[in-house]
Amino acid sequence: MANANPDALQKPVDLGDLPAVLVDRIVALALDEDLASGDLTTEACIAREATAIAHAVARSSVVACGGSVFARVFAMIAPDLEVTLHVADGTRVDAGTRLWTVRGRARPILMGERVALNLTQRMTGVATLTRRHVDAVPATSHTRITDTRKTTPGLRILERYAVRAGGGTNHRDSLGAAVLIKDNHIAACGSVTEAVTRARHRAPHTSKIECEVDSLTQLDEALAAGADIVLLDNMDTSTVAEAVRRTKGRAITEASGGITYARIAELAAVGVDFISVGALTHSAPAADIGLDFEP
Repeated sequence: MANANPDALQKPVDLGDLPAVLVDRIVALALDEDLASGDLTTEACIAREATAIAHAVARSSVVACGGSVFARVFAMIAPDLEVTLHVADGTRVDAGTRLWTVRGRARPILMGERVALNLTQRMTGVATLTRRHVDAVPATSHTRITDTRKTTPGLRILERYAVRAGGGTNHRDSLGAAVLIKDNHIAACGSVTEAVTRARHRAPHTSKIECEVDSLTQLDEALAAGADIVLLDNMDTSTVAEAVRRTKGRAITEASGGITYARIAELAAVGVDFISVGALTHSAPAADIGLDFEP
């Protein structure tokens, strides 16, 4: 796809950290859902030769995310459309900021509008909520905000990218990416020790062992069994503080469960290494972005 504007931040075909084959699969499915029967309104009202310039504009203060995906939508509909990205992903912008511009034939712009906005509104919403949580961590703290697997089915790669754009980090990508022993694994195995021991014997040597614990007793057992990471599940802040003290650097500590924005600073203050927040992806509101056509 051509990009005639020399001040564009990047060429629209450059998806950066996002594998093109995976992004294209998501975009193609979304376009097929919307355009399988054509676009009756656009085909009836808009002349084939009509051209347009449309700007994606933030309606409120957000952390922009998804410019390359916005461009990819229009590239898949009509490669001759030109897209300019005015801001880089991860940039905090005010209401009224032009984020991205598409120019060319009006019909394919209108056909791709909803899909382009649906995906980028979702990504920008996740990035914005993530940045809010990251900003709540005191500057002097080493604590990092991470996401979970509580993502929208089919959109995980986009949402996890948006978490990174917002300043957060990613937890495991999938069930096969790392060992995470949860409460039901422990129940099925009979004990924390047995679960960690089995995982140690069967998991690849390149994989760390993370174990969820919901009490200090379970924490001591997980540490004795050699867990590399302990997930402190649904513990109040004073208990997390004691868990961090007992761990003494022998394992990475991660607080999870019952995490609210208001607790971020106090959990960081007691020295936990990571705070995992499912809300970053499962509860992020879509950002308000509109596509405004020039008169």
